[in-house]
Amino acid sequence: MKLPLRLASAAVLAALLAGSAQAAAPWREAGSGARGGVSGLAHEDAGTALVVHDDKRPGQPRLSRLAYGTDPVTVTPLDWEGAEPVDLEAIEAIPGRPGEYLALAARGIVYRLKAEGATATVVEYTPLPSIGDGDDFEGFALVARDGRLAALWADRGAGPDRPATLYSAPLTLAAWGEPRFGAVTRRAFTAPHPADAGARHISDITVTDSGRILVSSASDAGDDGPFDSAVTDAGQVVLTAAGRVRVSLVARPVPLGTFPGRKVEAVECLPGGDALLGTDDENLGGHVRTAPYCGI
Repeated sequence: MKLPLRLASAAVLAALLAGSAQAAAPWREAGSGARGGVSGLAHEDAGTALVVHDDKRPGQPRLSRLAYGTDPVTVTPLDWEGAEPVDLEAIEAIPGRPGEYLALAARGIVYRLKAEGATATVVEYTPLPSIGDGDDFEGFALVARDGRLAALWADRGAGPDRPATLYSAPLTLAAWGEPRFGAVTRRAFTAPHPADAGARHISDITVTDSGRILVSSASDAGDDGPFDSAVTDAGQVVLTAAGRVRVSLVARPVPLGTFPGRKVEAVECLPGGDALLGTDDENLGGHVRTAPYCGI
């Protein structure tokens, strides 16, 4: 996505924030039971996306193709070839490289994948830089400008005493496939909603075409809930002509939408301005819906 050098005006953002929460589509089931959750989403093609699952045991599905443009929604597991990750939480398409993705496991391992037909193949994998004590990663996003890449990723945080940590760094892809990160910056982020002791301040990240950083946040009281979540405009990212990454966070963020009873763990901007949201509602399965959050 191509990022501008100037921020959107506060007046325009305020108007969009006020109206967007009312226009979201209904939730639709995308999986049943504890293995049916949506932990991360990456746009693939018109009406389809790739979904990562947070499965941990050998042989369990790690990646599926979601046809959200059909009625009902269909989910087709892909065969996984290569090193098998534990607890995948996010996935992002690599700009300018059709069929290639970066997926992130909770403990900070990034997997570069090639998805072709019914198979996903691991090209390379590497740890994130600057992993902090106790970090538990759930969000990951990429931005691009003039052939340069940058990555955003986040420790999810936990309740009022541990805000999320939003990391950013320039990104290059080595000729042999390894993702390589440049100088890392970090920002603390506290979600406005949910605000209870079990709140995860960032459960996923996406970036709009204008460079707005949208994050989901979620609260999980156990495998049967109750759950609560929100999507919030957290700030702005700029990738400069010199390859530097500049992140500015909103001082008093306001949710674009709140979702009682659901645990949103995936948010992905689609072409045209909609966001695709996905939930991992544990024993209650997974659900998806669109909402008009990415036109800002």
